[in-house]
Amino acid sequence: MSNMKINMNNLDDVLKSLNSQTLRVCVIGIGRIGLPTALSFAKSGLETIGVDINQKLVDNVNSGKFPLKDEPGYNEIFDDVIKNKKFSATTNIENAVPNSDLIVLSLPTPMDENNVPDYSALKTVASKLSDILSPNSLVIVESTIEPGFIEDEMISIISKSGRLNAEKNFFIGVCPENANPGEILHDFTNLPRLVGGINSDIAKIIKSIYNFVFSVELVEMPNCKTANAVKLTTNVFRDINIAFISELSLMFEKLGIDTNKVLEAATKKYNFQVHYPGAGVGGPCLPINSYQLLNTAKRIGSNLSIIESGRKINEKMPQHVIELTTNAFEEIPESLSTSHILILGVSYKPNVKDIQLTPAEEIIKKLQEKNVIVHIYDPYFTSTEVFGIVVEKNIEDIISKVDATIIVTAHNEFKKLDISLFKQMKHPILIDTRGIIDPLFAKEQKLIFRGLGRGE
Repeated sequence: MSNMKINMNNLDDVLKSLNSQTLRVCVIGIGRIGLPTALSFAKSGLETIGVDINQKLVDNVNSGKFPLKDEPGYNEIFDDVIKNKKFSATTNIENAVPNSDLIVLSLPTPMDENNVPDYSALKTVASKLSDILSPNSLVIVESTIEPGFIEDEMISIISKSGRLNAEKNFFIGVCPENANPGEILHDFTNLPRLVGGINSDIAKIIKSIYNFVFSVELVEMPNCKTANAVKLTTNVFRDINIAFISELSLMFEKLGIDTNKVLEAATKKYNFQVHYPGAGVGGPCLPINSYQLLNTAKRIGSNLSIIESGRKINEKMPQHVIELTTNAFEEIPESLSTSHILILGVSYKPNVKDIQLTPAEEIIKKLQEKNVIVHIYDPYFTSTEVFGIVVEKNIEDIISKVDATIIVTAHNEFKKLDISLFKQMKHPILIDTRGIIDPLFAKEQKLIFRGLGRGE
């Protein structure tokens, strides 16, 4: 392979390198989103190297072991690009970056214990880039960040060594990732994406690259901060609307109204966008994105009271699950404090192996504070330890040993369960937080049933 560096500020050079498949790509952070991103670049014929601090992950990738079994379609892509030597992984960022033309950052932006966004991973990598980034390289940040982070912090960190000067000999832009875990291949090949650059020329270059790799609609934004603002707006919109429905569901419970029936009818109105109540909102996006905007508002002296209220509602839903459970135990002689309870599902969303900010953790914690012995079954975590509890191999072996079951995650497997299975419990208490059990059918089966937002 040629060692010639491509001038990533020249559209003609970039297009030639794409068509000749000589553009070299480095994706830093090959986790849930980063690995599919790297595989997408490699699939398009571009030699791609993934960088990660997780040595085990890197070793698995290089030995041909695909780590994301819950992402349909990528196993075959992974096998193909490994076989064709278009993709490899390393922990050595110092070697990978200087030999690459395009650097894509797909790093986590979690929250700290005070719900303040933590950009330390991005800042650490930016500091390294200051020393090792080759001149005329292009950096694209896919991580979800606050509006202004590129302009106010990222550029200055990369420039601190004095070697690099933005818009003169290094270039930067954003293309916020837009994919749901468990559906990434579908989303990467169908959903429009946003691009923004340090200037309009860079934005057009980013568009040309992503058009070559993903072939989806690319929406050019005036700058990086506007693109990031759009990403946060769409996700926080969802967080707020879930909070709205969750709060309504608490009232409908008291009124004896089935929230599911309300939503089913409401969708008949052409402009109603349906969201469903549940045990809480988890994952690496919605809660964090809301706090990112709240952090921005605090920093600039603005006020986002609706977002703040929405977060409070969503964060109190695990406590409501405990209240439903406590209420159900009033119908049996067994005390909640001496009971065994089975949690069905610990993933933050259905059909994925991911427990980031899952409401199941808070529910389990609150139950244990009441001296409940908690058991877990989740088909994505069987025989592994989650939150200090070894996950059951199957439901059948544990169901007769527990007093109650709480459905926390709506995995497809749970939707197919024969409801009569729950009659095997010592006390037939079933709490459904995801609206997958018909309340009338549950009562016909003589279950002590509580459904979140399902009325009486």
